[in-house]
Amino acid sequence: MTDIGATFRELHKPGDPFLLFNAWDMGSARMMEALGAEAIATTSAGHAFTQGRVDGGTLTRDEALAHAQDLVSVVKIPASGDFENGFGEAPDVVAETIRLAAEVGLAGCSIEDTALPEFTPYAFDLSVERIRAAASAARAVPGDFVLVARADGVMMDSYDCDEAIRRIQAYEAAGADCVYVPVPPNKDEMSRIITSVSVPVNVLASGQFSTLTRRDFAKMGAARLSIGAALARVAYGAAIDVVSGMLGGDFSGLARAIDEDDINKLLIRNNGD
Repeated sequence: MTDIGATFRELHKPGDPFLLFNAWDMGSARMMEALGAEAIATTSAGHAFTQGRVDGGTLTRDEALAHAQDLVSVVKIPASGDFENGFGEAPDVVAETIRLAAEVGLAGCSIEDTALPEFTPYAFDLSVERIRAAASAARAVPGDFVLVARADGVMMDSYDCDEAIRRIQAYEAAGADCVYVPVPPNKDEMSRIITSVSVPVNVLASGQFSTLTRRDFAKMGAARLSIGAALARVAYGAAIDVVSGMLGGDFSGLARAIDEDDINKLLIRNNGD
């Protein structure tokens, strides 16, 4: 039997980043795989949107796990979970989240160092203990499991890149398999973050970094490129534009719709029929 976690780990090659596509429902996951994605991940924001909620601590652990299990059930490629802060502050809660993530078939997941819904960073020592507990749990589950430790304070404007580097270096020492600092201020800081650790680094390839190419990220040493909720927001943005036009009497936006047969072909292809 294939160890999906080991397959996922092998994709993480610094200087040769793979694309980790964040899906928000089963249909998007299946289409991404059919189009050639090597791995997918959940997106807490994208999932929250489908439930009529905003991102940031509005989903329960049970909801996130059920959603992840749905995605795992419709793809053959590795899937990773965007599990926010691990659904609790205490290290043992985060460890239990890792165990449950492995049980539903995920190949890995990410854990943030931010308390939700306050969006404030956990103290340094607590943040490290949380990752240490998560890493211990990840090593104890059957098969391989890729633990990603996120330092989100730069994105939240609650600490700077120097503090982010201090944290991800400590997360590496605590056992994280991959680290992630979303939304650094510029390319130079992104490069500094990547070279500050020896474990693979995930880069959010959206926002200002969407102008860079895969080759650019490779030169910086990135190991994987995720998109967070960006693709979900592209889909929602298109719907908002068309609905707004229709409410004003303009139905021309509907002409942009992809043919249903094109969607069906992707779903059937991914189903192996």
